Amino acid sequence: MDTPILQEKLKKLFLAHSSKHLAEHFSKAQRNNQSYEQFLNDLLDDELAHRKQKRLNERIRQSRLKVIKTLDSYDFNYPKQINKQLTKALFNLNFIAEKRNVIFLGPPGVGKTHLASALCYHACLNDYKCLFTTAINLINELNASLSDNSFFKLMKRYTQVHLLVIDELGYLPVDKKGADLLFQIISNRYEIGSVIITTNRPFKEWDRIFNNDATVASALIDRLAHHGIIIQIKGESYRMNNR
Repeated sequence: MDTPILQEKLKKLFLAHSSKHLAEHFSKAQRNNQSYEQFLNDLLDDELAHRKQKRLNERIRQSRLKVIKTLDSYDFNYPKQINKQLTKALFNLNFIAEKRNVIFLGPPGVGKTHLASALCYHACLNDYKCLFTTAINLINELNASLSDNSFFKLMKRYTQVHLLVIDELGYLPVDKKGADLLFQIISNRYEIGSVIITTNRPFKEWDRIFNNDATVASALIDRLAHHGIIIQIKGESYRMNNR
């Protein structure tokens, strides 16, 4: 067979991976005395698997996950209190399809970020568009976008993903402008896309996050909790105990 000509045709059909590995598939077909049908099926299966992996890698890159975490690496025996069954059930990802929210409540060091990161990673592997950020980074990025006319483009990025993870809400205070920007994100995603929030503050203290603005706190809680799944985690800091 004229391999170079076939390789060039495959490239023109945007089958670059198949073109690159064509010779390998020829050799395999000859060794195993494969039919033309089996040879073509194997070649295309390889192409499809490559494209799937490439797409998943891109999903993970776009998610901005800094560290990959999994459910298997979370120690459910460490927290004093956590709803293990409900937490594990989240990994069927039905909450994303149903456009529901998840809120992890608990003190620092009990694994809220771990679970949120693991859900984000698992969603990426299942071909969902995800975005992971901290509350302060989100607010700062939106704030900066107001001065360079990229606000609407950035808002679109935050609202169009299937899953938005906002980590560490409550660790640093948020001023009035920041609270308004965060509210716009949550409001625009309400019943449109899922949000995961991790916070060290119970709902009754959310007004303190927003400079004692009970109105903004109430509006955010209302939208997040309406279709929300609340996971409360109690215990001491894992990091402190293993320092």
